[in-house]
Amino acid sequence: MKPQGNILFCGVGGQGILLASEITALALLASGLDAKKSEVHGMAQRGGSVVAHLRFGEKVYSPLIDPGQADFCLAFEVMESVRYLPFLKKESKVIVNTHRIAPPAVATGKMVYPADLLSELTGRGITVYPMDGFSIAKNVGEIRAANIALVGALSTFLPIAEEVFLDVLKKRIPRKLDENIAAFQEGRKITA
Repeated sequence: MKPQGNILFCGVGGQGILLASEITALALLASGLDAKKSEVHGMAQRGGSVVAHLRFGEKVYSPLIDPGQADFCLAFEVMESVRYLPFLKKESKVIVNTHRIAPPAVATGKMVYPADLLSELTGRGITVYPMDGFSIAKNVGEIRAANIALVGALSTFLPIAEEVFLDVLKKRIPRKLDENIAAFQEGRKITA
């Protein structure tokens, strides 16, 4: 039986969430697995919540992940990691970009960004891998590569050879390829 799993990608518009889910799906397909994904854009262009579901295995019939069934969560923003808590289970692995993006209520001063959100996850026994994807991206010379750094961290848990991911990156992101590959490899160090 081939490996199977459910991956939830979440964050806010403009963080490259959909590209990250697409690259992961293409790498799974190139590895001989079936993969299906679904996206919810919402108010993505205005900084709203964005989520993508990705399921893989020998044969996948639906791209949607049921609540409590996500094996992995790739959270591109801290608060978004908690927003999708109902999809997680105790065995879930959550890779969280520690960068905070203030929602409008926080930006206008009506509310305060909650402190120590990651304890909401760890307090439930969920394994959390915090990483500063934006610092990694900045250090490799391409600030837009934070999403690829997160994919790199996720890649260590998936049944996909590193070379397959690199081939997908070459085809899907030909511009700034060296920087994206560097971000991918730095991300892998977080969870390896």
